[in-house]
Amino acid sequence: MVNRIDKNVSRKKRHMRVRNKIFGTPERPRLNVFRSSENIYAQIIDDSKGMTLVSASSLDKDFNMNGGNKEGAKEVGKIIAKKAIEKNVKEVVFDRGGYIFHGRIKELAEGAREGGLKF
Repeated sequence: MVNRIDKNVSRKKRHMRVRNKIFGTPERPRLNVFRSSENIYAQIIDDSKGMTLVSASSLDKDFNMNGGNKEGAKEVGKIIAKKAIEKNVKEVVFDRGGYIFHGRIKELAEGAREGGLKF
């Protein structure tokens, strides 16, 4: 019997390693990303208070694209940047959630940068 490596368990281990080093402050909250096969989610979190300041996902009512591709991820990045700037958040720390900085994660980050967030 061949034992397969569970990719999500490996991702969670990577995420915990990264989370030990990254901490969101009120001045620079953490931009957290989660992706599933069909959707993508982003949150801006202040870890000192344990509060989510802003969230956006491909499941929002004002979102009319596919969240499972790069164009949808870029649009989610622009939406979260717009919401963050409305809440006076201009700088964030990017938390890629244990995912490789490639594909939809990279597009979300570029969309957030185009929307005005600095990281």
